[in-house]
Amino acid sequence: MKPDEKYARPGRGERVSVFLGVKVESVSWDKLLGRLRVHGTIRQAPENVPEGAHHTIKIALNTAATIVKKEWAGHHLERLEKARRASEEPIIIVSIDDENYAIATTAQYGIDERVEERVKLPGKRETEKRTTAVKEYFMRALNNLRRVWAQSQSPIVIIGAGYVKNDFARFLENEAGDIAKSVVDVKGVNNGGVAGINEALRSGVLLKATKRLRIAEETEVMEEVLRRLGKGELTITYGMEQVEKAAKMGAVEKLVLADSMLRESSDEQRLRLEEIMKEVEQKGGGTMVISTEHEAGSKLVALGGVASILRFPVFQSDQ
Repeated sequence: MKPDEKYARPGRGERVSVFLGVKVESVSWDKLLGRLRVHGTIRQAPENVPEGAHHTIKIALNTAATIVKKEWAGHHLERLEKARRASEEPIIIVSIDDENYAIATTAQYGIDERVEERVKLPGKRETEKRTTAVKEYFMRALNNLRRVWAQSQSPIVIIGAGYVKNDFARFLENEAGDIAKSVVDVKGVNNGGVAGINEALRSGVLLKATKRLRIAEETEVMEEVLRRLGKGELTITYGMEQVEKAAKMGAVEKLVLADSMLRESSDEQRLRLEEIMKEVEQKGGGTMVISTEHEAGSKLVALGGVASILRFPVFQSDQ
Protein backbone atom coordinates (compact mmCIF):
# COMPACT_ATOMS: atom_id res chain seq x y z
CA MET A 1 0.00 0.00 0.00
CA LYS A 2 1.38 3.38 -0.98
CA PRO A 3 1.57 5.70 2.02
CA ASP A 4 -0.20 9.02 2.03
CA GLU A 5 2.26 11.69 0.89
CA LYS A 6 1.40 13.79 3.91
CA TYR A 7 2.88 11.14 6.20
CA ALA A 8 5.53 9.75 3.87
CA ARG A 9 9.16 10.09 4.83
CA PRO A 10 10.68 13.04 2.93
CA GLY A 11 13.35 12.37 0.34
CA ARG A 12 16.98 12.94 1.28
CA GLY A 13 17.86 16.64 1.05
CA GLU A 14 20.79 17.91 -0.90
CA ARG A 15 23.62 19.58 1.05
CA VAL A 16 24.53 22.89 -0.59
CA SER A 17 27.40 25.23 0.40
CA VAL A 18 26.36 28.87 0.88
CA PHE A 19 28.07 32.03 2.11
CA LEU A 20 26.66 33.13 5.48
CA GLY A 21 27.27 36.14 7.66
CA VAL A 22 26.68 35.37 11.35
CA LYS A 23 26.60 37.77 14.28
CA VAL A 24 28.63 35.83 16.81
CA GLU A 25 27.12 34.97 20.17
CA SER A 26 29.50 32.23 21.33
CA VAL A 27 32.66 30.46 20.21
CA SER A 28 33.94 27.05 21.28
CA TRP A 29 36.77 24.74 20.24
CA ASP A 30 36.00 21.13 19.34
CA LYS A 31 39.15 19.30 20.49
CA LEU A 32 38.00 15.95 19.15
CA LEU A 33 37.45 17.14 15.57
CA GLY A 34 39.97 20.00 15.69
CA ARG A 35 37.66 22.77 14.54
CA LEU A 36 36.14 26.02 15.76
CA ARG A 37 32.38 26.21 16.36
CA VAL A 38 31.00 29.72 15.91
CA HIS A 39 27.36 30.14 16.98
CA GLY A 40 25.15 33.13 16.34
CA THR A 41 22.28 34.61 14.33
CA ILE A 42 22.33 34.83 10.54
CA ARG A 43 22.71 38.41 9.31
CA GLN A 44 23.75 37.82 5.70
CA ALA A 45 22.56 34.93 3.55
CA PRO A 46 21.00 33.92 0.21
CA GLU A 47 17.28 34.49 -0.26
CA ASN A 48 16.33 30.90 0.60
CA VAL A 49 18.02 31.10 4.04
CA PRO A 50 16.04 32.97 6.73
CA GLU A 51 17.88 35.88 8.34
CA GLY A 52 17.73 36.00 12.14
CA ALA A 53 17.77 32.22 12.47
CA HIS A 54 20.40 30.66 14.71
CA HIS A 55 23.23 28.82 13.04
CA THR A 56 26.60 27.27 13.93
CA ILE A 57 29.51 27.62 11.52
CA LYS A 58 32.20 24.95 11.80
CA ILE A 59 35.62 26.28 10.81
CA ALA A 60 38.27 23.63 10.20
CA LEU A 61 41.97 24.07 9.47
CA ASN A 62 42.64 26.01 6.23
CA THR A 63 39.02 27.13 5.96
CA ALA A 64 38.75 30.72 4.74
CA ALA A 65 36.67 33.03 6.94
CA THR A 66 36.14 36.80 7.10
CA ILE A 67 36.02 38.40 10.55
CA VAL A 68 34.38 41.81 10.99
CA LYS A 69 34.69 43.75 14.26
CA LYS A 70 33.79 47.29 15.26
CA GLU A 71 37.18 47.65 16.90
CA TRP A 72 40.32 45.48 16.85
CA ALA A 73 42.41 45.37 20.01
CA GLY A 74 46.17 45.46 19.52
CA HIS A 75 46.67 42.01 21.04
CA HIS A 76 44.13 40.55 18.60
CA LEU A 77 46.04 41.85 15.60
CA GLU A 78 49.37 40.83 17.13
CA ARG A 79 48.16 37.26 17.69
CA LEU A 80 46.80 37.00 14.14
CA GLU A 81 50.02 38.40 12.71
CA LYS A 82 52.09 35.99 14.79
CA ALA A 83 50.00 33.07 13.53
CA ARG A 84 50.42 34.28 9.94
CA ARG A 85 54.20 34.59 10.32
CA ALA A 86 54.41 31.14 11.91
CA SER A 87 52.48 29.60 9.01
CA GLU A 88 54.80 31.27 6.48
CA GLU A 89 58.09 30.68 8.30
CA PRO A 90 59.86 27.85 6.49
CA ILE A 91 60.72 24.64 8.30
CA ILE A 92 63.59 22.48 7.10
CA ILE A 93 62.65 18.81 6.85
CA VAL A 94 65.26 16.07 6.87
CA SER A 95 63.76 12.71 5.93
CA ILE A 96 66.31 9.95 6.44
CA ASP A 97 66.56 6.17 6.68
CA ASP A 98 69.20 3.58 5.76
CA GLU A 99 68.37 3.72 2.04
CA ASN A 100 68.07 7.43 1.23
CA TYR A 101 67.63 10.91 2.59
CA ALA A 102 65.97 14.08 1.35
CA ILE A 103 66.10 17.67 2.54
CA ALA A 104 63.26 20.08 1.79
CA THR A 105 61.89 23.37 3.06
CA THR A 106 58.23 24.16 3.51
CA ALA A 107 56.80 26.81 1.20
CA GLN A 108 53.48 28.63 1.39
CA TYR A 109 51.78 26.14 -0.92
CA GLY A 110 53.83 22.98 -0.54
CA ILE A 111 57.46 21.94 -0.20
CA ASP A 112 60.66 22.87 -1.99
CA GLU A 113 62.81 19.77 -2.45
CA ARG A 114 66.45 20.79 -2.09
CA VAL A 115 68.48 17.55 -1.93
CA GLU A 116 67.83 13.85 -2.38
CA GLU A 117 70.38 11.04 -2.33
CA ARG A 118 70.08 7.26 -2.33
CA VAL A 119 72.63 5.04 -0.64
CA LYS A 120 73.42 1.34 -0.32
CA LEU A 121 74.96 0.64 3.07
CA PRO A 122 76.85 -2.59 3.94
CA GLY A 123 74.76 -5.22 5.74
CA LYS A 124 74.40 -5.24 9.52
CA ARG A 125 76.71 -8.24 9.78
CA GLU A 126 79.58 -6.19 8.31
CA THR A 127 79.78 -4.08 11.45
CA GLU A 128 82.99 -2.12 10.81
CA LYS A 129 82.24 -1.39 7.16
CA ARG A 130 78.69 -0.35 8.00
CA THR A 131 79.81 1.95 10.84
CA THR A 132 82.26 3.73 8.53
CA ALA A 133 79.74 3.95 5.70
CA VAL A 134 77.01 5.32 7.99
CA LYS A 135 79.35 8.03 9.28
CA GLU A 136 80.23 9.06 5.71
CA TYR A 137 76.53 8.97 4.79
CA PHE A 138 75.61 11.17 7.74
CA MET A 139 78.45 13.59 6.92
CA ARG A 140 77.20 14.04 3.35
CA ALA A 141 73.68 14.65 4.66
CA LEU A 142 75.06 17.13 7.21
CA ASN A 143 77.04 19.06 4.57
CA ASN A 144 73.94 19.44 2.43
CA LEU A 145 71.84 20.34 5.47
CA ARG A 146 74.33 23.01 6.47
CA ARG A 147 74.07 24.66 3.05
CA VAL A 148 70.27 24.77 3.29
CA TRP A 149 70.23 25.84 6.94
CA ALA A 150 72.79 28.62 6.43
CA GLN A 151 70.36 30.47 4.16
CA SER A 152 67.65 30.97 6.78
CA GLN A 153 68.66 29.15 10.00
CA SER A 154 65.08 27.90 10.12
CA PRO A 155 63.78 25.28 12.57
CA ILE A 156 64.58 21.69 11.59
CA VAL A 157 62.38 18.60 11.84
CA ILE A 158 64.04 15.20 11.40
CA ILE A 159 61.78 12.36 10.29
CA GLY A 160 62.25 8.81 9.09
CA ALA A 161 61.63 5.14 9.64
CA GLY A 162 63.42 3.11 12.29
CA TYR A 163 66.34 4.23 14.42
CA VAL A 164 68.36 6.07 11.72
CA LYS A 165 66.61 9.42 12.32
CA ASN A 166 67.59 9.31 16.01
CA ASP A 167 71.17 8.34 15.17
CA PHE A 168 71.37 11.26 12.77
CA ALA A 169 70.00 13.65 15.42
CA ARG A 170 72.74 12.48 17.83
CA PHE A 171 75.31 12.84 15.03
CA LEU A 172 74.27 16.48 14.64
CA GLU A 173 74.70 17.10 18.35
CA ASN A 174 78.25 15.75 18.21
CA GLU A 175 79.36 17.20 14.87
CA ALA A 176 77.31 20.39 14.42
CA GLY A 177 76.03 21.80 17.69
CA ASP A 178 74.93 25.05 16.05
CA ILE A 179 72.62 23.22 13.66
CA ALA A 180 71.47 20.76 16.35
CA LYS A 181 70.09 23.70 18.37
CA SER A 182 67.63 24.36 15.52
CA VAL A 183 66.16 20.83 15.69
CA VAL A 184 62.67 21.20 17.16
CA ASP A 185 61.34 17.69 16.62
CA VAL A 186 62.35 14.13 15.69
CA LYS A 187 59.40 12.05 14.48
CA GLY A 188 58.83 8.59 13.05
CA VAL A 189 57.20 8.04 9.67
CA ASN A 190 57.03 4.91 7.54
CA ASN A 191 59.34 6.10 4.78
CA GLY A 192 62.54 8.01 4.21
CA GLY A 193 63.34 10.46 1.42
CA VAL A 194 60.69 12.49 -0.38
CA ALA A 195 58.03 9.85 0.32
CA GLY A 196 58.58 10.40 4.06
CA ILE A 197 58.21 14.17 3.64
CA ASN A 198 54.91 13.76 1.82
CA GLU A 199 53.73 11.39 4.54
CA ALA A 200 54.68 13.93 7.22
CA LEU A 201 52.66 16.61 5.42
CA ARG A 202 49.60 14.35 5.30
CA SER A 203 49.87 13.20 8.92
CA GLY A 204 50.20 16.65 10.48
CA VAL A 205 53.71 16.10 11.90
CA LEU A 206 54.83 19.54 10.69
CA LEU A 207 51.84 21.26 12.27
CA LYS A 208 52.84 19.72 15.59
CA ALA A 209 56.37 21.06 15.15
CA THR A 210 55.05 24.57 14.53
CA LYS A 211 52.89 24.28 17.63
CA ARG A 212 55.94 23.23 19.63
CA LEU A 213 57.72 26.44 18.54
CA ARG A 214 54.85 28.54 19.90
CA ILE A 215 54.85 26.54 23.13
CA ALA A 216 58.61 27.11 23.48
CA GLU A 217 58.19 30.87 23.08
CA GLU A 218 55.36 31.01 25.62
CA THR A 219 57.25 28.77 28.06
CA GLU A 220 60.34 31.01 27.86
CA VAL A 221 58.32 34.08 28.84
CA MET A 222 56.58 32.22 31.67
CA GLU A 223 59.91 30.92 33.00
CA GLU A 224 61.16 34.51 33.12
CA VAL A 225 58.08 35.47 35.17
CA LEU A 226 58.74 32.61 37.62
CA ARG A 227 62.48 33.37 37.76
CA ARG A 228 61.85 36.97 38.80
CA LEU A 229 59.26 35.89 41.34
CA GLY A 230 61.63 33.27 42.75
CA LYS A 231 64.38 35.85 43.23
CA GLY A 232 61.99 38.33 44.81
CA GLU A 233 62.62 40.93 42.12
CA LEU A 234 60.37 43.96 42.06
CA THR A 235 60.12 44.08 38.27
CA ILE A 236 57.36 41.49 38.22
CA THR A 237 53.76 41.53 39.36
CA TYR A 238 50.72 39.29 39.04
CA GLY A 239 47.00 39.31 39.76
CA MET A 240 44.43 41.67 38.26
CA GLU A 241 44.68 44.47 40.83
CA GLN A 242 48.47 44.71 40.85
CA VAL A 243 48.84 44.40 37.08
CA GLU A 244 46.18 47.05 36.50
CA LYS A 245 48.01 49.41 38.85
CA ALA A 246 51.33 48.83 37.08
CA ALA A 247 49.71 49.37 33.67
CA LYS A 248 48.29 52.75 34.71
CA MET A 249 51.76 53.81 35.85
CA GLY A 250 53.23 52.89 32.46
CA ALA A 251 55.50 50.29 34.08
CA VAL A 252 54.44 47.22 32.09
CA GLU A 253 56.92 46.06 29.48
CA LYS A 254 55.11 42.79 28.73
CA LEU A 255 51.63 41.76 29.83
CA VAL A 256 51.26 37.98 30.11
CA LEU A 257 47.71 36.67 29.98
CA ALA A 258 46.18 33.18 30.07
CA ASP A 259 43.83 32.59 27.13
CA SER A 260 41.20 31.25 29.53
CA MET A 261 40.94 34.74 31.07
CA LEU A 262 39.63 36.09 27.76
CA ARG A 263 37.56 33.02 26.94
CA GLU A 264 35.89 32.30 30.28
CA SER A 265 35.67 35.66 32.06
CA SER A 266 32.43 37.55 32.55
CA ASP A 267 31.72 40.42 30.15
CA GLU A 268 32.63 42.89 32.88
CA GLN A 269 35.98 41.28 33.63
CA ARG A 270 36.79 40.84 29.95
CA LEU A 271 36.17 44.56 29.31
CA ARG A 272 38.45 45.34 32.24
CA LEU A 273 41.16 43.15 30.73
CA GLU A 274 40.70 44.87 27.36
CA GLU A 275 41.23 48.22 29.05
CA ILE A 276 44.42 47.00 30.73
CA MET A 277 45.72 45.70 27.39
CA LYS A 278 44.92 49.02 25.71
CA GLU A 279 46.71 50.87 28.49
CA VAL A 280 49.79 48.68 28.14
CA GLU A 281 49.89 49.01 24.34
CA GLN A 282 49.35 52.79 24.38
CA LYS A 283 52.36 53.13 26.69
CA GLY A 284 54.66 51.04 24.52
CA GLY A 285 54.25 47.64 26.17
CA GLY A 286 53.39 44.31 24.56
CA THR A 287 50.89 41.56 25.31
CA MET A 288 51.40 37.80 25.11
CA VAL A 289 48.39 35.50 25.39
CA ILE A 290 49.51 32.09 26.67
CA SER A 291 47.64 28.89 25.91
CA THR A 292 46.35 26.93 28.88
CA GLU A 293 46.71 23.74 26.83
CA HIS A 294 50.30 23.32 28.10
CA GLU A 295 52.24 23.66 31.36
CA ALA A 296 53.20 27.34 31.01
CA GLY A 297 49.52 28.29 30.82
CA SER A 298 48.69 26.18 33.87
CA LYS A 299 51.43 27.92 35.86
CA LEU A 300 50.05 31.31 34.85
CA VAL A 301 46.52 30.30 35.89
CA ALA A 302 47.95 29.45 39.33
CA LEU A 303 49.08 33.09 39.56
CA GLY A 304 45.59 34.36 38.80
CA GLY A 305 45.81 34.16 35.03
CA VAL A 306 47.60 37.46 34.51
CA ALA A 307 51.12 38.74 35.21
CA SER A 308 53.36 41.52 33.93
CA ILE A 309 57.10 42.01 33.45
CA LEU A 310 57.93 45.58 34.46
CA ARG A 311 60.28 48.24 33.14
CA PHE A 312 60.80 49.56 36.67
CA PRO A 313 59.73 48.47 40.16
CA VAL A 314 56.29 49.36 41.44
CA PHE A 315 55.54 49.35 45.18
CA GLN A 316 53.19 46.49 46.02
CA SER A 317 51.68 46.25 49.46
CA ASP A 318 49.84 42.97 48.84
CA GLN A 319 52.60 40.87 47.20
